[in-house]
Amino acid sequence: MSAGLVEIPSTLMRGGTSKGPFFLASDLPADMAARDQVLLAALGSPDVRQIDGVGGADPLTSKVGIVSRSTQDGIDLEFLFAQVSVAKALVDTTPNCGNMLAAVVPFAIEQGLITATDETTTARVLTVNTGTVADITVRTPGRSLTYIGDARIDGVPGTHSPITIAFRDTAGSVCGSLLPTGNVLDVIDGIGCTLIDNGMPVVVLPADRFGITGYETRDELNANGPLVAKLEHVRLQAGRMMGLGDVAAKPFPKMTLISPPRAGGVINTRTFIPHVCHASIGVLGAVTVATACALKGSVAHDIAVQPSGSLMSIEHPSGEFTVELDIRDTPQGPEVMKAALLRTARRLFAGAIAVPSSVWPEREEPIRKSKGEAA
Repeated sequence: MSAGLVEIPSTLMRGGTSKGPFFLASDLPADMAARDQVLLAALGSPDVRQIDGVGGADPLTSKVGIVSRSTQDGIDLEFLFAQVSVAKALVDTTPNCGNMLAAVVPFAIEQGLITATDETTTARVLTVNTGTVADITVRTPGRSLTYIGDARIDGVPGTHSPITIAFRDTAGSVCGSLLPTGNVLDVIDGIGCTLIDNGMPVVVLPADRFGITGYETRDELNANGPLVAKLEHVRLQAGRMMGLGDVAAKPFPKMTLISPPRAGGVINTRTFIPHVCHASIGVLGAVTVATACALKGSVAHDIAVQPSGSLMSIEHPSGEFTVELDIRDTPQGPEVMKAALLRTARRLFAGAIAVPSSVWPEREEPIRKSKGEAA
């Protein structure tokens, strides 16, 4: 431990198309305010370059996973996701992140929180942020975790070992119901839209109502100031309608512009998270948009090319994202029976992140040494 620095054991993980440091909950301050200060220092926020931390100067690479063994019946692991703002001193633990979720079980196996079983290992993971539960299965041939495989996901180079995520009870994870307004179609600023939450609050809107095609590149959309401003005006109203209150400083609801598919998928998307166009689409964002496509009367249903089965391919700027979805009509309204998908993850670095001791003055002694480090 160097003078003036606190070293915190951490593993840098890629989960899906996101990445960030993972920590054991026991290695971070129990006090939430103190924890957030540590995370800001670890990632180097607030600073658009995050030059004094391990953040990647992008919302997709300014994320944190905090994991612990669960004491709840039927739950193996608990996962707290933290979205760390790049340019603001803000840590948000309100939303889910299905991409970072993909890295939880590999991290837990490496840390000894769970034991690998033959061929595959499945763990039930609770996302503490929203109460969402998922069964996550990873490959463990010979009871040994592997990151090598032939699974490919758009937005990540190469192939890797497949990770299957089967969500349970995602509907209304943040808003309390699948359709927070009770409608499949609402109108904001004269534009028809669907306000929906099947794991992530999303406002689904037709791209052509904003004077664009929906096939523009991420950079083109980010440079379109009037578009970004108009989307934010709609988002602020949608947030209140969805029961989220003032969302000006919140990273949700996400704004997804839709257009007809061009590459054999169900729908084409451009998603803002919430002010910057996503390089692809988030895991639970894809699940939620797919759900909107399946709901008759939604803004997405008639634009979408409905699949013959349960697999729904959501096109995005860097490829496609396939969701397995089963929705049934019930007397109480549409009910999501199943939402499953394929992701990959990989350990990138394991060691310790050093933060100034001034952000955690209560830590007088060095934390436990990292796994594998000599005593």
